[in-house]
Amino acid sequence: MFLTRRFFLLLSLCILSIAAGYWWWPLFNTGRWLLLLLLLTTTVEWAMLRTSRAIKAVRSCSPRFSNGDDNPVRISVFSDYPFGIKAGIIDEAPLQFQQRDIWFELTLKPHEGKDVVYTLRPVKRGVYSFGYIRVFVSTFLQLVQRRYTLGQEENIKVYPSYLMLKRYELLAINDRLTEFGIKKIRKAGQSMEFEQIRDYVENDDYRQINWTATARRAQLMVNVWQAERSQQVFCVIDMGRVMQQSWKGMTLLDYSINASLMLSYVAVHKEDKAGLVTFSDHFRTFVPASRHQGQMNIILESLYSQHTSFLESDFSALAIGLNQHIDKRSLLVLFTNFTGMKSMRRQLPFLRQMNTRNRLLLVFFEDEEIKEFAARQPKTTEEYYQNVMATRYIYDQHTLVGALRQQGIMSIITTPEHLTVDVVNKYLEMKARQLIG
Repeated sequence: MFLTRRFFLLLSLCILSIAAGYWWWPLFNTGRWLLLLLLLTTTVEWAMLRTSRAIKAVRSCSPRFSNGDDNPVRISVFSDYPFGIKAGIIDEAPLQFQQRDIWFELTLKPHEGKDVVYTLRPVKRGVYSFGYIRVFVSTFLQLVQRRYTLGQEENIKVYPSYLMLKRYELLAINDRLTEFGIKKIRKAGQSMEFEQIRDYVENDDYRQINWTATARRAQLMVNVWQAERSQQVFCVIDMGRVMQQSWKGMTLLDYSINASLMLSYVAVHKEDKAGLVTFSDHFRTFVPASRHQGQMNIILESLYSQHTSFLESDFSALAIGLNQHIDKRSLLVLFTNFTGMKSMRRQLPFLRQMNTRNRLLLVFFEDEEIKEFAARQPKTTEEYYQNVMATRYIYDQHTLVGALRQQGIMSIITTPEHLTVDVVNKYLEMKARQLIG
């Protein structure tokens, strides 16, 4: 049990009234009666709240959280008191969130329950530990407060952004992928394997109309060509120090992991085989490409435990590891970052080697803060120098794209927040143009 701030404020008024009675005697008696009334009402409220375990509270949330997304947490509170109460709720969120202001106030009628819902957005993968639920209960008098310690401590694992997969699937079912940012790619060519003839539906390509079948059936019929399938798509993630850079609380590694999970999901649903490779100063993880039912869970579990190191990435070890593990020409989507032309040219021989045996798509990042800084109008001499340096950095990055193109290596330069959409769109474009094999 606790005495509230309201009790001490009223007690102070009573004491001041008694003290003022030395100058005007009626206030002395008034103060004494008010003090007696305060003590009586406080005792009554204390007795009312003594009912044992009259409050129940349960926390319910997903056993695993999605990294970089808003994850809902629900707290259900039920009052077994025969009178109305006011309740204050504190949920002990994991230390990683550094949130100490998760406080909710509820008014509950006799034998009533209510739910409180809030969201948490993790920015790192790993195990997060919830504490207890603290509920502070008082009556309408709010002179005494009783604290309940409810719920239980529990651990939640934060996985790569699987909520993004669910959103993609829902939009795909309703043919609304443009809301996700996925473009409709017009195919430049078709596989030579014919699949079937079916009825024409809205938005079908009129060039695929089969006029012979249309004349025979007296209704529009179109040819359907079977897209190229069973191609291997590997997400290759650099775990070196260059991926430690963060944007909006998340590292480039975590953005790359979320994009890899999404790309693997799309590849499997396009009937391709998805695999995973990670490396840093050595070849680390290899998940063979497959599209069987449990492949996404294998990739998800593999991505969950990945962490960056502060060591320089060894692209020669990557090239050797890929040669040893991949025996079929595949698409390699390499997530990495370069600080400039010199760092890229050091790795260029190994990139060319990987692109010879496979199709390499290099993905690296634009620095959004430097881009915003370069767009500002400089006012001082120092700002002019800084603006020139920022502009030169952006120029060097785009020069990288041209240099890679000259070597026959495809590349994407994008911001972390647009990474997933840009990579998926590029994969769909390459698949439609039959550039994967």
